[in-house]
Amino acid sequence: MTDTAITTTARRQTVYWLAAALLIIASGVILLAMGREPICKCGYVKLWHGVVMSSENSQHLTDWYTPSHLIHGFVFYGLLWLVGRRWPLGLRLCLAILVEGAWEITENSDFIINRYREATISLDYYGDSVINSVSDILAMVLGFFFAWRAPAWVTVALAIFFELFTGFMIRDNLTLNIIMLVWPLDWIKEWQAALPAR
Repeated sequence: MTDTAITTTARRQTVYWLAAALLIIASGVILLAMGREPICKCGYVKLWHGVVMSSENSQHLTDWYTPSHLIHGFVFYGLLWLVGRRWPLGLRLCLAILVEGAWEITENSDFIINRYREATISLDYYGDSVINSVSDILAMVLGFFFAWRAPAWVTVALAIFFELFTGFMIRDNLTLNIIMLVWPLDWIKEWQAALPAR
């Protein structure tokens, strides 16, 4: 590889990294403009909050839904590899961040918040804090890079483990979340509501 080609590649990578950072920042700014709370109303930020049935759920850096966002990264990497494996990794990462950021914005719209409150056990859900949403996007980025480096079977096995483990621990996971958002089932809602205190 010539010096010119190396310089061009380095510049392109820098552009993708800057674009990725700007997409994450833009998502946060849009969420703030939508009126989302910057941090938990409790006034502090925790690395982990593990109580699902509480007003602090989805308000801190990580929680029981963080594995779902790691799985988003696995899925986005896989899909973008299928449709654009020749595209630069940085471009695929930016596209994944764009989709994840769009989801975080949509998830925190009144329509989706009300849908969660009507169709799921999340009666006290009033949307994510901005810091939680940005952390969710960063978790997706981590999942994306993990899927890039790990063998496919390891990524699939880890996704299955995350789904089974969170399903066992909180009776919710990415699969159940999608089902309850799109086609709510009363028996799932009743099963989730019967979660014993941990």
